[in-house]
Amino acid sequence: MKTIDTIPTSKIQRATKLVATGAKVGVNYIKYYGDKMVNPETDAKERLNKNNATDIYDGLKQLKGSALKVAQMLSMEKSILPQAYVEQFSLAQFSVPPLSPPLVIKTFKKYFGKHPNDLFDTFNATSVNAASIGQVHLAEKNGKQLAVKIQYPGVAESIASDLAMVKPIAMSMFNIKGKDSDKYFKEVENKLVEETNYVLEMKQSKDIALACSHISNLLFPEYYPELSSERIITMDYMKGEHLSEFTAYNTNQDTSNKLGQALWDFYMYQIHNLKKVHADPHPGNFLVNKKGELIALDFGCMKTIPMEFYTPYFELAKSENINNKDYFVSKLYELEILRDDDSKEEIAFFTEMFYDMLSLFTQPFQQESFDFSDAKFFGEIADLGERYSKNTDLRKMNGNRGSKHFIYINRTFFGLYNLMFDLKAKDIQINNYMNI
Repeated sequence: MKTIDTIPTSKIQRATKLVATGAKVGVNYIKYYGDKMVNPETDAKERLNKNNATDIYDGLKQLKGSALKVAQMLSMEKSILPQAYVEQFSLAQFSVPPLSPPLVIKTFKKYFGKHPNDLFDTFNATSVNAASIGQVHLAEKNGKQLAVKIQYPGVAESIASDLAMVKPIAMSMFNIKGKDSDKYFKEVENKLVEETNYVLEMKQSKDIALACSHISNLLFPEYYPELSSERIITMDYMKGEHLSEFTAYNTNQDTSNKLGQALWDFYMYQIHNLKKVHADPHPGNFLVNKKGELIALDFGCMKTIPMEFYTPYFELAKSENINNKDYFVSKLYELEILRDDDSKEEIAFFTEMFYDMLSLFTQPFQQESFDFSDAKFFGEIADLGERYSKNTDLRKMNGNRGSKHFIYINRTFFGLYNLMFDLKAKDIQINNYMNI
């Protein structure tokens, strides 16, 4: 893969890159208007989406950082984005052009004050994995193989300006309006700032590894503070393949079930026992080793779940509460889905919408065991998302709904469900976390 010798770091440089990308998108639309005059509109629209997704991703991968991280987050919204965008943006999870070796050495010396060869017995300046915020290098010290994650230059300093540039796109895509919208973007900004703080990530990683070390078939690397800094983090090199690589060929149902149970138990234990969860569940953050064990990586994005959100959220996972209309509506107000200034039409619309969503989405929690390989269940989720994304009444209303905590909790569950489906895990014991 071609490497990158420079990254735009100033606000002007990054804005210029996005403007250039926008110009390419404009040309694609001109082509589309001509295309649909001589070809079926659905075919023309598919080509437009493919061209736009490619050009937008090509621009973002040069910027890296927050802009690319937002693309990665959007790639998990499979029921909202056209497939062409999902395919392109999902590359941000673990397939991004890396920094060139000279820029790696320069960046390392800037962040640590030393050449990597002064710290490690060996250090490979060619990356083995590059993502949105940093890239990983192999090193050795005292006979032990290590993974050294180095943050891209300028990422931490450009978060606010990057989000300001992508904010209009996100607001249009998710139909967010009004002054209260800032709380959602501030939540994302705060989480992205945390993700660039590798001292914090080190602490979170060690805490989670200790708290969840008893979960069967789940492994964590060991972390080394003395070989880490605010922008560099060193851990054990864990041998395995990304979850998406494993699921692409795996036909062993027992292994799928074992991995699926470990993944489910990991998330349920965090959510219900720790009230803090790894809120970045994409395939690039999990490896499968040759023993069929799950390895969890990258704890930069951890979401604390306050009790005032946790309690009503999981009360609505119970079918008897969903079907008790008065109780259901009261919880929608607690979760800020319904608002005091809503019209009768808005109350009726959003009550029905969230009843449909929660009745479907909470099905796993209403059973002792669940089959996450059920294509019908995931097809219904996709159909529901598509139905509401095209709903003209919804477009007329303020889509600015729900507590800010929904952003990362929903992201966690959508990501977890997608991973469980990719694994085709069956007979998953939903409440097994209570027994571990």
